[in-house]
Amino acid sequence: MVPRPEVHFHINPKQAHAWRGKERLAIFTRLAELCEKHGLTVRALARPGHEMNAGQGAADGNLHVVENGQMQGEGWLNTALAYIEGFWHLDPEGIQAESSAGRAVFDPGAVDEPAARQFLDQLQHRLVTPRKSRFNQPRAAAQGLPQGAVALFLQGRSAYHKGRCPLPMERMIQGVAAGAGGRPVLVKPHPKALEEGAAAIAAAMARGAKVQVTDANVHDVLAACAVTVSVNSAVAMEGFLHGKPAILFGRSDFPSLVVHAKGEADFPQALAGALGRDWPFARMLHWYYGQHTLELDAPDFEERAFAAFARVGFPKDRLGL
Repeated sequence: MVPRPEVHFHINPKQAHAWRGKERLAIFTRLAELCEKHGLTVRALARPGHEMNAGQGAADGNLHVVENGQMQGEGWLNTALAYIEGFWHLDPEGIQAESSAGRAVFDPGAVDEPAARQFLDQLQHRLVTPRKSRFNQPRAAAQGLPQGAVALFLQGRSAYHKGRCPLPMERMIQGVAAGAGGRPVLVKPHPKALEEGAAAIAAAMARGAKVQVTDANVHDVLAACAVTVSVNSAVAMEGFLHGKPAILFGRSDFPSLVVHAKGEADFPQALAGALGRDWPFARMLHWYYGQHTLELDAPDFEERAFAAFARVGFPKDRLGL
């Protein structure tokens, strides 16, 4: 008799032995509940990140779920937070710029408008009204932010991995400042890379870039700005909640929802393109999160999780269900 497959979670060594209930690993807790409900054995394995970027995973008869991985092959799925709290990728190719979602093309006509509007309303109620974001933000409301600004959100080194963005941070700041067409430019350093961001801003300003640095709550910045700019930040999705288009300098897994700029010279044209369109933000969000992610608290979580398992060769019958 062929042994029943196990489900193996590959988690960073710091948390592999105490992962249940951890917010940053919430999908593993939710998947464990699902698997154990159906009698599947779950094991958590400590795996350094560099071991989970090797590409091809061994087909060993078990199902594998990898934290922040880029593993591929029979039985291998990769998971990471999908930019907005409560939604996760569970993908057979990778995460962020390496996920299979990056090849999908948004068709607004295929998205139900009332359902999309309801989805947007729910997200705005959950995130915009209480001014919540992925990282801790100032609680006090910001005063005096210029309206109609270009909001540039800096990121840490992970945004540049694997050549996702060839443009150094300092040059990106300079290019945005030079190509903003007279609009004020707000620059918000990433809360997890403050020193790196401050150094890049100082270097750009020393070369003549005129920008206003802010540490305001991301929702205050988004309410004031006309457009967001980043390498491939989650703030692009948060900006959609505020009805603000996004320009990216790097690769992402939602390319058909944004305007891209390859370098400083491209920015003025990208800005004109972003501001010159009527973007269907509700449909964009509903399409991306409805087709390319799992919502942990959604009624269809179990159905979508089993569909993800089947994508890598583990339909219910192979799992003994």
